[in-house]
Amino acid sequence: MKRIESVNDCVVKFANVNGSGSASANELFARSILRMGVPVSPRNIFPSNIQGLPTWYEVRVNESGYQGRRGGVDLVVAMNPQTWAQDLKEIESGGYLFYDSSKPLPKSKFRDDVNVIGMPLTEICNATYSDPRQRQLFKNIVYVGALSALMEIDPNEIEKLFSEQYKGKEALLQSNVKALRLGRDYAQQHLSCPIGLRVKRANNVGSKIFVDGNTAAALGAVYGGATVCAWYPITPSSSLAEAFIKHCQKYRVDPATGRNRYAIIQGEDELASVGIAIGAGWNGARAFTCTSGPGISLMQEFIGLAYFAEIPVVLIDVQRGGPSTGMPTRTQQSDLLSCAYASHGDTRHVMLFPEDPTECFEFAAQAFDLAERLQTPVFVMTDLDIGMNTRLTDPFQWNDSRAYDRGKVMGYEDLEAGKEFGRYLDVDGDGIPYRTYPGTHPTRGAYFTRGTTKDRYARYSEAGPDYVDNMQRLMRKFETAKQLMPKPLLKPAAKPARFGAIYYGSTSPAMTEAMDVLSLRGIHVNALRVRGFPFQDEIADFVASHPWVFVIEQNRDAQLKTLLINEAKVNPSRLLSVLHYDGTPITARYIVEQISQHAAARTVVPLKKVVS
Repeated sequence: MKRIESVNDCVVKFANVNGSGSASANELFARSILRMGVPVSPRNIFPSNIQGLPTWYEVRVNESGYQGRRGGVDLVVAMNPQTWAQDLKEIESGGYLFYDSSKPLPKSKFRDDVNVIGMPLTEICNATYSDPRQRQLFKNIVYVGALSALMEIDPNEIEKLFSEQYKGKEALLQSNVKALRLGRDYAQQHLSCPIGLRVKRANNVGSKIFVDGNTAAALGAVYGGATVCAWYPITPSSSLAEAFIKHCQKYRVDPATGRNRYAIIQGEDELASVGIAIGAGWNGARAFTCTSGPGISLMQEFIGLAYFAEIPVVLIDVQRGGPSTGMPTRTQQSDLLSCAYASHGDTRHVMLFPEDPTECFEFAAQAFDLAERLQTPVFVMTDLDIGMNTRLTDPFQWNDSRAYDRGKVMGYEDLEAGKEFGRYLDVDGDGIPYRTYPGTHPTRGAYFTRGTTKDRYARYSEAGPDYVDNMQRLMRKFETAKQLMPKPLLKPAAKPARFGAIYYGSTSPAMTEAMDVLSLRGIHVNALRVRGFPFQDEIADFVASHPWVFVIEQNRDAQLKTLLINEAKVNPSRLLSVLHYDGTPITARYIVEQISQHAAARTVVPLKKVVS
């Protein structure tokens, strides 16, 4: 039987039962390879219940540094009988199946084109440990030990990780090392080591860091000046608020007095949370809430208030599958339209699209400047794939001399000098009025904050001209926002290209690899990554310069394509959707397949070639 042979280039998938304690062991496997200087990209695919249902952990090992899902699996570690058939089906021909052979299985359970590696894990653990929980937990470490022998992973790196994790806890350290060596020794004595998938020490990690997007965004909020976080727990955004709490405990405590310089409030629901954040923004604090699609649905009325009353607030939307409860622990890019037009009436909101944890940090910080400069809600659109999965990414950078952009704020001196103040008065044509902080002046600069219609001086008015004047000014402000958005990034093809591709957010890692593969196949594509909304003119120009442009996104309804048609005024006939929405991150193989099919259908073969 043939077998896949590769060094530092494979996909390993662990199939476990949720609640079995496998997650830490599987992450240990990924981190040990990273410590050998080989880039990895792990993804945790877990159910929305506490325990008992299937869970998977997929590790992409790739020395070239590709961080997206490739598609296909080279080695499955099958620890869950319930998903056996599904897991077996995913293995590439010539790949490997590692399983617990304590109980014999009939030949019909296997594939003829897959290399089978059986190890009696349950027998080994039952003979070694008397406690049932220890048997379960250490079984995970035992199979990591076996894999270290099968794939030539340096066990010293794993033991170093143990020593860091269990520093000061000698008993736990020794028991984990024992289980690791138990699995490694058995594999070396009874199994054919190594297999065709091997890990060789390299130096391709460099200065990159290993972090998840939620942690990065939380740190970006701290550096961006946020002092208030109001939130309600919801997957997959809860860990962002929890990370913000930890960061604040380190960076937002007065060293002299020990007093906290932050406020973190868990509201009774999403409505209360965004209301608290809006109130803090009105009062001059930099405030945010973090949530997901169902939370955005509940927050609509308050979002409309912040838009119409022009109050700065940041909303970090870690998107998941919908509609309704949908798939709480799966990823999608499914909230673009609901955030772009959140609330009833004529509204348009600013959105940022980070591609990885580094941009989660940068865009989270930038969002607070934008919110105050524009006096409006700003959405940071991440998703579960970016937010909850650890990614190898560029180190965060911050200029300590950077000053926060507080926007147009009229202070005591100007008011005292008699400067005209109209809360909704456009003084310079950019659509952005001046605001005041509460208590700025005892007699001047006060106004009534309302969600109803008003005139330029915040006085209640239902007069049609006042309403039209206000709505037109809000549109001028939205046009001003275009100048402040991160510019789209162009990745030109190596050769002249007939096709273009537009993508954004977590699709980026798979797109990077897909463009390389397509180029090798002779399909050249100019790619444009969109990083914010409202859209700049460069996007319409890009579409106009290609006969066909693929729009790659992870939702059913082509939401980015819809926005491009509605807002960028592009020709719809030029846009071709590539959609992926099963809840798993899009793969490079899927993108390549879809674009290849479209390209083949639009390739004109000269008549002379057909005749010959």
